[in-house]
Amino acid sequence: MKALIVDDDQIVLDSCRRVFEAEGFEVYLVPGAEKAREELEHNIFDLLLIDVKMPEQDGMYLMREVKEQWPEVPILVMSGYPTPETIGDEFQLGAEEFIAKPFTPEELIETVRKIMRWKEYR
Repeated sequence: MKALIVDDDQIVLDSCRRVFEAEGFEVYLVPGAEKAREELEHNIFDLLLIDVKMPEQDGMYLMREVKEQWPEVPILVMSGYPTPETIGDEFQLGAEEFIAKPFTPEELIETVRKIMRWKEYR
């Protein structure tokens, strides 16, 4: 299983890497939307974990791009600003799940497992 994690915060990237690798994922880390697009053009991912608030192009921009070009890739969105409007917009753009920062490793894994179960039945 391959996961692409997109966040401009290196601490979040490192923390998520540890959690995903402990679950057996091959993990790719990128600091923003443009690097994520480059990785998506060269690799097939089983899951994307995308932060909403990033400099330059945000997670919403990236979600639109992903759903247009790689609609089969499930997206888990994370944000430290979980307003009802933002969460609603993310689901409208095609996110499978949302997780609010800060989250525990257990919360992240349970959410990822939920998406993977959903993907199996898709």
